[in-house]
Amino acid sequence: MAEQGFVALSLDLSFWGESEGKPRNAVSPDIYAEDFSAAVDYLRTQTYVDKEAIGAIGICGSGSFVISAAEIDPRIKAIATVSMYDMGAANRNGLRHSVTVEQRKDILAQAAQQRDVEFAGGQTEYTSGTPEELNDQSTAIDREFYDFYRTSRGHSPATTTHPTLTSNVKFMNFYPFADIETISPRPMLFIAGEQAHSREFSEEGYRLAGEPKELVIVPGAGHVDLYDRVNLIPFDKLTTFFQDNLGNPHTDEGER
Repeated sequence: MAEQGFVALSLDLSFWGESEGKPRNAVSPDIYAEDFSAAVDYLRTQTYVDKEAIGAIGICGSGSFVISAAEIDPRIKAIATVSMYDMGAANRNGLRHSVTVEQRKDILAQAAQQRDVEFAGGQTEYTSGTPEELNDQSTAIDREFYDFYRTSRGHSPATTTHPTLTSNVKFMNFYPFADIETISPRPMLFIAGEQAHSREFSEEGYRLAGEPKELVIVPGAGHVDLYDRVNLIPFDKLTTFFQDNLGNPHTDEGER
């Protein structure tokens, strides 16, 4: 987006990557939303930024976090998501509602037991995320994420993608779409790959969002493709969306 002429700020969420926060790899949807608002705080203090023309892009799980932030922060004037995961629905229900209520209760019970262990000084347990190794039991989704996070495409020694077991259940109580329609009349753009396993979340977010809204399906693209495949990422659409709704960059009023 910087190459398109916008001021672009990228952030690691609290507890992850280069950002601070302990325990490491903790899940906290409220704090994740706050991170986006904190980024807006910073941008609005910069003299070269038009503080009334700030938009946000959320990729994968951050698509649901940026929606949550926008619901309570009207300073975010335009919202785009790419390969969005509703992390609440994904944990409660699984993809295509494959997780039963009983399975959900089992997960909650495991996390509760682990809280007792860790409070007593036991070792931290982690869950889900990208597998460290592939085997003949690995799913197509495992392989897709592995090809990004465990290779030179997206590997970082500071990020494991494995949340703590005890905190990950907080996603069960995370409902970013509950008030998504209240973001209107601020515009929303949902971008998903035609072949993405996560496409259901973008389609559901689009269905529930108020106007103006747009859903863009990228032909031939999977979920992870839209992380870094620059030949597939619709930069023209993102540029037009933010120009139309924030104003063109490089104006006398400052940078967008």
